Amino acid sequence: MLDISAWFNDLLAGNLIFTPTTLGYYWEGLVTTTQLVFLSLIAGLVLAVPLAIMRSSKHKWISLPIYFYTYVFRGTPLLIQLYIIYYGVVFIDGIQETFLWPLLREAFYPALLAFTLNTAAYTTEIFRGAIKTTSKGEIEAARAYGMSDSLMMRRIILPSAFRRALPAYGNEVIFMLHASAIASVVTLMDLTGAARFVYARFYAPFEAFLFVAAIYLCLTFAILYFFRFLEKKLLAHLRPQTN
Repeated sequence: MLDISAWFNDLLAGNLIFTPTTLGYYWEGLVTTTQLVFLSLIAGLVLAVPLAIMRSSKHKWISLPIYFYTYVFRGTPLLIQLYIIYYGVVFIDGIQETFLWPLLREAFYPALLAFTLNTAAYTTEIFRGAIKTTSKGEIEAARAYGMSDSLMMRRIILPSAFRRALPAYGNEVIFMLHASAIASVVTLMDLTGAARFVYARFYAPFEAFLFVAAIYLCLTFAILYFFRFLEKKLLAHLRPQTN
């Protein structure tokens, strides 16, 4: 381990910008970005599934509030949503006396909340569209077996909708990764925040931002590969059969 560390330090010895210290900032930004995107996607997915079911309801009093929520969060910029949550939370009466304040005063959790609500809105509409396009034959077959609506939703409609929604949801994951670059505006040291720090210290915009762009590009290709793998496994029955 010491030999690797010595080799790494020797490699960067003649470099004024990408030193172990600055690379440490990039690593910290990578960890923050990964945590923020991963947690917001998981929480957004958990919220989106029941919301998509409610959004598909024939009862207007159930579907309209969900429609209003998705319309607002898909129709306004994520940056504005982040500003409202991060700066507006301090104006809620009594919030500083509650148990939530130690969390909300940290930049990470308001950013996580904004990203979760945003991706949940998009994912809700993705799943809702997939649910609506479920084949009538599948539904009729499930009813012929005597399945209740809840059992049919759990065993037939949702698994089928998830497979159809996979390509669109993969694009949403990539969108959230790229959108996470705005987290630095609320003092988070994410990847973009690390690049800004390096730029401000060394006045090297090309080196600082091209390096972080390369990191985002690698993360994007990793996500693309993962979803292509899932599509290959879960949508294998849709590929043409060769004799």
